[in-house]
Amino acid sequence: MRFRYKYYGSTSVDDSTSAQAFHLVPDALRPPTAFDGVLRRDSHAHLAFREALSALHEVVVSDLRYRGRDTSAYKAWLAQNEQAMLTDYMATAEEVRAQSAVLQSELKQLRERKSALLAPFYAARQKYFNWLYTANKDAWFVLDPVISVHPERLLFEAFSQDESTYCAVSVRHDVFERTGEMAFGTTNIDYSSSLYDEFQKIRDYKATRLQVDPAGFTVTSGDDPAFREEKIDLPDSWVRGFLQVSSAMTLPATVLELHPMDLHNLCAALRQRKERAGPRSLRFELTPGGPARLVLEPWEQVFTARRSALVGEPLTEPRTIRVWGRRRLLTLERLIAVATRVRVHLLGTGMPSFWVVELGDITVTLGLSGWTSNDWSAAGRFDLLQPRHTVSDPTKLAVATALQRDWMASSASVASQTGLSVRDVDAALGLWVQAGRAVFDLPSGRYAWRELARDPLPLDDLRFASPEEADALALIQGGKAQLRSLAPQGARLVIEGEVRQGTQRYTPQVVLNADHQFVDGQCGCNFFRQNRLRRGPCAHMLALRQLAQPRLAERPAPSVASATPGTSMEAA
Repeated sequence: MRFRYKYYGSTSVDDSTSAQAFHLVPDALRPPTAFDGVLRRDSHAHLAFREALSALHEVVVSDLRYRGRDTSAYKAWLAQNEQAMLTDYMATAEEVRAQSAVLQSELKQLRERKSALLAPFYAARQKYFNWLYTANKDAWFVLDPVISVHPERLLFEAFSQDESTYCAVSVRHDVFERTGEMAFGTTNIDYSSSLYDEFQKIRDYKATRLQVDPAGFTVTSGDDPAFREEKIDLPDSWVRGFLQVSSAMTLPATVLELHPMDLHNLCAALRQRKERAGPRSLRFELTPGGPARLVLEPWEQVFTARRSALVGEPLTEPRTIRVWGRRRLLTLERLIAVATRVRVHLLGTGMPSFWVVELGDITVTLGLSGWTSNDWSAAGRFDLLQPRHTVSDPTKLAVATALQRDWMASSASVASQTGLSVRDVDAALGLWVQAGRAVFDLPSGRYAWRELARDPLPLDDLRFASPEEADALALIQGGKAQLRSLAPQGARLVIEGEVRQGTQRYTPQVVLNADHQFVDGQCGCNFFRQNRLRRGPCAHMLALRQLAQPRLAERPAPSVASATPGTSMEAA
């Protein structure tokens, strides 16, 4: 997928002993977006703003993908010759062992000589790579950060290169002493490593001005030499992963409030020790009425968060949730000194986690995929866990119009304005999120209008990243899926049925909450046994869910109080 940008000049910084001004250049191909404000001096706004944008930068340049050797050719050769080699080895096993011992001794001596001879080369190579990273940092950036100007706040968003980490920085207008020209909207900003270096120079004794400069929108001639265009080719998985973040944020979660020192203790322990073997998870042990226990595996190092508290309904039974990718929490390390509150949204074991760090009027949200080696698009099809029923085009248009008018609103507020049911509004908002036109703001529990790209995204291409959904539709159209029962179980709904696929017969079970979101399920297929719900529901569960939709639509809509996503205490 190709993204095209057109900037009028480049982002610049004017720095003096008493003032600093950031002139961010927006994409001139998008609708005009502008902002002009000066950071307050009567608070810690300067420090919080600097640390928040530094955390955003860490995500922009983050890439933790393992790059191993390509062994496909070797595996193909081995498959052709494995049997013959095994036969030859069995015939000469003793002789081969004796030869191997001699060779191992010789290899050991050669390795020692090689290390001594190549030590200068390794040192020079590392020095070169260090220079290359410093001299050409801009090559590490994939997509310029997205900035949205809303009536209440500025929103900076970034997604890591390895498609595993999302970061959003929300800055309320109260952080600024005065604001000049403002034009609401979303745009990409010209971003470079030099801009990050300038952010590090922000000090509270300097007047710091932030300006999203609209000058490029007033130039009448497109041939002005100050204009420059950039074209970036991105894999569909990168865009799809960005879209999955908001879908994951709306899922029911266990919300745990921590003291900033609890986050400090975790980061300090991760700095002091290095894992040599698995498991490498962070385990949350939650008990009714007791403090949360955070356990670092495999050392079983326990941190008792005595000042922690669960947000929402209290627990009725002990719960253990394990998450992975914990070393990416070091991204938040610089925020601890200025943090006032930390909230962790846990979707379940092996599922994503969201760490919301509040710095007064600035909030940083870090979204981590459930596994370090997994990305949001390939391993997290969280849009499939959303309420799924058809909404008409007028309904979708009415919801979009209401959200665009307010820029930020809850689903209950949009339902009140449009006269639609909360269920229809949630479904329509989910579709706008998946189209990249809206985003869910986890700290406030509201949706915001934000267009990820200038042009509409090719949804048909992005949709095919979920083969389970396509398989589910084929099972329904082929008459292979049957609905047996749909029965309430407390505040939940339990759906049972039967699915025939080839010679196999499965009896999947789906459990939905009051908002018709997946919270649990069972199936006997191989996909579910290997992944549970960490990669979304299997095709058989999705087929059952679709068959049950007409009966679900006849059930009364949930109350407004239960319709606010992201705060339920039910674990996915």
